[in-house]
Amino acid sequence: MVVLNKIYTRTGDAGRTRLVTGETVGKDDPRVEAYGAVDELNAVLGLVRLETAADALLDPILARIQNDLFDLGADLATPETPNPAFAALRIVDSQVDRLEAEIDRLNAGIPDLTSFVLPGGTRAAAALHLARTICRRAERRTVGLIDALASDDGAPAPHGAALRYLNRLSDLLFVASRFANGQGAGDVLWVPAANR
Repeated sequence: MVVLNKIYTRTGDAGRTRLVTGETVGKDDPRVEAYGAVDELNAVLGLVRLETAADALLDPILARIQNDLFDLGADLATPETPNPAFAALRIVDSQVDRLEAEIDRLNAGIPDLTSFVLPGGTRAAAALHLARTICRRAERRTVGLIDALASDDGAPAPHGAALRYLNRLSDLLFVASRFANGQGAGDVLWVPAANR
């Protein structure tokens, strides 16, 4: 259980922060960059949900994803160590599988694309596109973290399920934007070289 009885600690005043393990790192550490981008994504999904609150299919999916993103942040904030003192909270493959099922559910009945989609249409769709781009940044930051932690001993890369989750989530957010645009009817399509 998490108990927060004091919000400011002053421990970050020198540009340092503590990971879940208690290890101190700079606030610009690749790990902090990765889970910080996930936190930003979660915040923008809170704004998205102001636009999707009445949608009985989409809003519960986004609510669950917001909770998953706290799991993901905990995963990224916890270094993988041999013989850990506690069981770390990690993203698991079933969370990725659920995203895939939800993508399929939202995508059912949406027509195939004939061009790339420009961010826009409804307010919800535009906000979902913003969330998608932040998700892609979180994914890039997570790749950077994984690359920084890579070993030459053939061990599996850390945070692999977290990376798969982010990759799939960006796909879900794209499909959700089309769903929010009236199942694609309100999509704003790119017209190549339209303004030459």
